[in-house]
Amino acid sequence: DIDECLVNNGGCDHFCRNTVGSFECSCQKGYKLLTDERTCQDIDECSFERTCDHTCINYPGSFECLCHKGYTLYGLTHCGDIDECSISNGSCDYGCLNTMGSYECVCPPGKKLHWNKKDCVEMVKCLPNAKPAPKAQLVCSKTGGIESCFLSCPSNTLFVPDSENSYTLSCGIPVQQGKAQQKRNATLPSCADSLAPPIKQKARFKIKDAKCHLRPRSKEKAKDSGKQAGQFPCTDNCQVTFVNLKCDSSKKKRRGRKSPSKEVSHITAEFEVEMKSEEVTDTCNIDCVRKRMEQKLQTAIKTLRKSINKQQFYIQFSGTEYEVAQKPAKATEGHEACSTGQVLQDGKCVTCSTGTFYSGEHNQCVPCSPGTYQDTEGQLTCEPCPSNDGQGVAGARNVSECGGKFNLIIKGLGQCSPGHYSSDGFKPCRVCPLGTYQPEPGRTLCFPCGGGLVTKYEGAVSFQDCETKVHCSPGHYYNSTTHRCIRCPVGTYQPEFGQNYCITCPGNTSTDFDGSTNVTHCKNQHCGGELGDYTGYIESPNYPGDYPANVECIWNINPPPKRRILIVVPEIFLPIEDECGDVLVMRKSASPTSITTYETCQTYERPIAFTSRSRKLWIQFKSNEGNSGKGFQVPYVTYDEDYQQLIEDIVRDGRLYASENHQEILKDKKLIKALFDVLAHPQNYFKYTAQESKEMFPRSFIKLLRSKVSRFLRPYK
Repeated sequence: DIDECLVNNGGCDHFCRNTVGSFECSCQKGYKLLTDERTCQDIDECSFERTCDHTCINYPGSFECLCHKGYTLYGLTHCGDIDECSISNGSCDYGCLNTMGSYECVCPPGKKLHWNKKDCVEMVKCLPNAKPAPKAQLVCSKTGGIESCFLSCPSNTLFVPDSENSYTLSCGIPVQQGKAQQKRNATLPSCADSLAPPIKQKARFKIKDAKCHLRPRSKEKAKDSGKQAGQFPCTDNCQVTFVNLKCDSSKKKRRGRKSPSKEVSHITAEFEVEMKSEEVTDTCNIDCVRKRMEQKLQTAIKTLRKSINKQQFYIQFSGTEYEVAQKPAKATEGHEACSTGQVLQDGKCVTCSTGTFYSGEHNQCVPCSPGTYQDTEGQLTCEPCPSNDGQGVAGARNVSECGGKFNLIIKGLGQCSPGHYSSDGFKPCRVCPLGTYQPEPGRTLCFPCGGGLVTKYEGAVSFQDCETKVHCSPGHYYNSTTHRCIRCPVGTYQPEFGQNYCITCPGNTSTDFDGSTNVTHCKNQHCGGELGDYTGYIESPNYPGDYPANVECIWNINPPPKRRILIVVPEIFLPIEDECGDVLVMRKSASPTSITTYETCQTYERPIAFTSRSRKLWIQFKSNEGNSGKGFQVPYVTYDEDYQQLIEDIVRDGRLYASENHQEILKDKKLIKALFDVLAHPQNYFKYTAQESKEMFPRSFIKLLRSKVSRFLRPYK
């Protein structure tokens, strides 16, 4: 025998093994041998289905899985949501609410979240030195016997399209904020604004033959009325603190002879006007001022009613005037395809995003100008920033992007550093006193160590700076009441020394035991696999991570009539140490005496293919509380029973497993997929060209199959 491996490694890229009368090349793990049987090529694991839950990165000979923000890796390839609330209560001042991929802090009633989204601060009724937010103005005038009214909305606007035929619009801040208002971070009124109870009036208007659509007013009409607009003096009764308009033209079924063609839109309006304390004089006390203002408001509403009847009522946002409702005849123009607040993009209606507003004039989404922001989508104007000096960035999506002091938040300047705090989280800051700590910048408080513990120094930045009575090792947390280290309960872990919490396992995973020290101890209990009629697979829970203890999985494969099952076990990892404690068994049924096709309780890295001895398969996997392993991922295919003899002939032939290269074929997910595809649906064979088949499988493998197939098809030749 010549040892070919002695010369130039036999021409092999990686390993060369001498055999009697020949030799064999093989590759390192993570590489596969090409059909020239010499060259090794990296296996791109990322090209397989189901390699990683989120992101897959291929490296020469290996790969790595990464998870999206807010998720963490477990079981090598899986991503589970991180329960941030289990990590020091999410660092929240009060309550913490975990969400998929994120979390949010919540506050008790009467308090609201600080800009840092973690601390709770008293609800401030007003900002001491802010400029008062510009008020809404209701201006009515009469020219040539026609009343027309304008409502201009410079701040605190919210537009909500409720349905195709109705919308709600609010402007300004009501004195008693309702639930709906608190959700939006409305710009606070300045303290100069009086807080006496306001004058409230509600009114209902009807518009005949018109639909509720907030549409930009056409230029021609504006020209006609443009003459008198802005010509009339506006006395102080124009200012309205809060307006809420609801326009609804959804058809309500009414009995009676009502012609169906007529549309009626109902507008409900609520007005609030502030009491001005400075108007109180010797001759007219506060009640008298209230009466006067109520009368003024009533007069304004009367005029408004007339203007609405004549369709001369407009609302102004960002310099564009909008009609409240329109007659159907006008609604036939081209750009009416999308509702207000949306624009057409690639044939779809898209709502204007935060940081922009919908400009009816240009029918497009326009970024907020510097000094304004918009935190809600689909709005018709941007809100003025509290500092209101016109500085800041364009397209600000919330108050904190506004500029001025809030610009500092983004840059992180001016914020208190960890170990420090101040009433608003900005400099000047105070140091965390002894017995407290603060790991984060920009906070308004420090967390107490609890249990009367002190810190080694002021300005502590973590619980580990608290002088605990005992030092807890990983897998434990410190209880400040009993001053003991407590083992992390099942389903949690703690990798660090001296912490006062345990982290909840990601997603729906848990640990086998208490006292876990690593996220790798978190395992998914779910039995994996997909059971199809033609092809499918079963896999151990948490695969390719180690399977959990005390788990039982049962799968049933029921092929369609006249089909049999072929199974390939590419590799299986079950620890041999614990007297067959972990077992995979495949039988005809759950009965222990039924025909068994396969049973194992140990590790086999060599692949094996076999046909099922029964038409149906009942498969069970059981693990005990002892050692664990990587487990298995086992694919199967069902084939036409006419081929039974041929398939058995192939899988029982030793030559199928004799060479390492043939073994690798049964481990190659892509090749198995192609083989199974053709076995399940023989007509798919013609999808692959002769060249492709040649490049997929080594010559020796094709030779083995060819001899089997020709003998099967022509047995008497």
